[in-house]
Amino acid sequence: MKTFSGRVVLVTGASRGIGRAIALRLAECGASVVAGARGQHADGVAAEAASMGRTIVSVNLDVTDADEVRNAVQLILQKFGRIDILVNNAGIARDQLALRMKPVEWGIVIDTNLTAAFTCCQAVLRSMLKQRSGRIINVSSVVGQSGNPGQANYAASKAGLVGLTKSLALEVASRGITVNAVAPGMVDTDMTSELAESSRDALLARIPMRRIGRPDEIASTVCFLASDEASYITGQVIGVNGGMYM
Repeated sequence: MKTFSGRVVLVTGASRGIGRAIALRLAECGASVVAGARGQHADGVAAEAASMGRTIVSVNLDVTDADEVRNAVQLILQKFGRIDILVNNAGIARDQLALRMKPVEWGIVIDTNLTAAFTCCQAVLRSMLKQRSGRIINVSSVVGQSGNPGQANYAASKAGLVGLTKSLALEVASRGITVNAVAPGMVDTDMTSELAESSRDALLARIPMRRIGRPDEIASTVCFLASDEASYITGQVIGVNGGMYM
C-alpha cells in the first residue's frame, strides 16, 4: 500500500461515488484529507473514515463559487501549512439532446465540471509552486474522449478537462508539479444506478470486459498518480474503462 503520511489532500465532490472512494483510499494510506462537498454532505465520509481509525476533515464547498474555493484553500493552508494533492472530482450531468438543451443546462455543467476545476487549480497553485511540488488529478470521463448522444454539455466539459490538464502540465512541470487526468468509463455510482435497465444493458454491450467499474478501481488509479511512483508522469489521460474506449 502506498503511503501518503504527511501529505495534505483536497478532494472535491467527495460525498459519494468516486470522490468518496478517493477520499477514503487516500486517508487509509495516511494522508490528511479534506473532503469538499456542498452543505454537510461530506460529513458522512468523514464519519466513515473515523470508524476506520482515520481522519477526514469535511468542508462545505460549492466549487462554482470562486470566493468559497479560495477561502477553503486558505483555511486548509492555515490548518495544515500546505496542500500537496488536489483531486478535481466534483461533477454533474444534465443530459438532453443538443436541439432541446437549454442554456442553463449547458452552463451549469460547464461551470461545475470545467470552470470550477480551473478555479481549484488556480487556488492551490501558488502554494504548490512555492513548495516546488504537487499533484493535480482531474477526473474526466470516457465520454470526453468518445462523445455520447444527449451529453454534449457533459462531454464538452470532460474534454475541456483534458485540454486543461495538458496545458497546465506544460506550465508547471519544471516546478515539480504533475498534472494528470483519469477518464473513468461506466462506474457503479448513484449516477449510473439511475439509468434504465435497457440503457444500462446497451452500455454494458459496449464494454469488452462486460462489467461496469467500481469506484475503488478509479481511486486506485488516482492514488498511483498522486504517489511518488508517478513522479515522471504528467499531462496524461489514464483511461479506466474496461476497454470501452481505446
